[in-house]
Amino acid sequence: MDLPSRLDERHLAVYRALPGDILDLTDLPSARARLAALWRSADPVAPHLGVTIEDRITSGSGGGSEVMVRLYRPASLAASAPALYWIHGGGLVLGDVSMDDDACASIAHELRILVVSVAYRLAPEAPFPQPLEDCYTGLRWLARSAPELRVDPAQIAVGGASAGGGLAAALCLLARDRNEVTPAFQLLVYPMLDDRNVTPSSLAIRDPKIWNREANIVGWNAYLDGRAGAEDVSPYAAPARAVDLSGLPPAYINVGDLDLFFDEDIAYAQQLNRSGVPVELHVYPGAFHGSNNFVSRSRLAERWTQDERDALRRALCD
Repeated sequence: MDLPSRLDERHLAVYRALPGDILDLTDLPSARARLAALWRSADPVAPHLGVTIEDRITSGSGGGSEVMVRLYRPASLAASAPALYWIHGGGLVLGDVSMDDDACASIAHELRILVVSVAYRLAPEAPFPQPLEDCYTGLRWLARSAPELRVDPAQIAVGGASAGGGLAAALCLLARDRNEVTPAFQLLVYPMLDDRNVTPSSLAIRDPKIWNREANIVGWNAYLDGRAGAEDVSPYAAPARAVDLSGLPPAYINVGDLDLFFDEDIAYAQQLNRSGVPVELHVYPGAFHGSNNFVSRSRLAERWTQDERDALRRALCD
């Protein structure tokens, strides 16, 4: 696919400015450093006056691994406020909570809710199920700490972008089946859902400057110990594998039509619908993977962000 010919002027300028080796994952420490530098150079979303940021440490049941969660608290948080539990992206091998500081603080400020972001471990150092268990530990801590945090445990949304969106979908499946925490809503931003990499869009997007087929295969194999595409992969690892999606919280899914996750995200929305789960699907023409963040002041990105905030507002605040 000729990606540049389908981009508008502002997105094309950002695309051209991306370094050619940005997604070279042969040296993960170097790739992580490049991504961190790229995120620091991205457009800030907005100023966030009055939002305090605090890190907490919690651990899993039975002395499990410690997990750091970062809290974004707006000024004058109402008693029994809603909360968003956020999971960052990075292809399961990159990223950290700081990459979403701006967005999480912006959501907390605009919606007057508590936002909690989880610092899960990355593959290949920590393959499945360790990152998902980290996410579950943080979610269970949030629900159990609701009185202290002035949060309504029945009004906790789970959300994430890219790999974080896939982990958010998997977390909702795990929470449903363990029946300890009940998320009220799932916000899945171009979620990474299918380890098999066989859809037309996953085959089409090979551009080296954006998250592409080659990088996606590396990410999945790191997460699954080299077993991406195997017959017995758990749906908790790859939610597209799930057969039964009934009983999950209402969902909002968005994706660009130049994203390699385009087909798997639409298929997951359709499966949610067939399972009786309310789902709202948004497809943005001319958007590649992550372009809403890299060009955050474009008209497309502003509409994308507003649509997400409106969905959260309807789910948690109305």
